Amino acid sequence: MENKPTGIKVDTNQRTLSIRWNDGHKSVYSFTLLRNACPCAECRGGHENMGHAPDPEVFTLPEEDTPRTRLEDVQAVGGYAIVLYWGDGHQYGIYNWDFLRALCPCEQCRAGVEPA
Repeated sequence: MENKPTGIKVDTNQRTLSIRWNDGHKSVYSFTLLRNACPCAECRGGHENMGHAPDPEVFTLPEEDTPRTRLEDVQAVGGYAIVLYWGDGHQYGIYNWDFLRALCPCEQCRAGVEPA
C-alpha cells in the first residue's frame, strides 16, 4: 500500500505535527525531530545524501525550543509531500510521504514492525 496521509494536524502548544495515514496508523512528530531530520541538501550535506532514510541519530537528539524548531507554516507540494517553514527562515526540505512514514517515532515503527 502506498503511504498517503488522510489528515495532517499541527499543534503549536504541544509542538507536534500529526499525520493520520491511509492504513489507519497515526504518526506524531515533535517539531525538533522534524527539523533535525530535514531532508534538504543543505541539512543533509549535499545532493548525494538526499533521498535516504532518516539518520537514526535524529531520534536521540534532545528537544529544543528555538527559532530553528518553531514551525511557522506547512504547505503541500503536489500530492506527494509537504514543505515546513521554520522560524529561522529555513524552508528547503521537501518531506515526502515515504520519508515521513520512515521518520515515524512510535515504538512500533522504530522496532520495524508493521502497524496493525
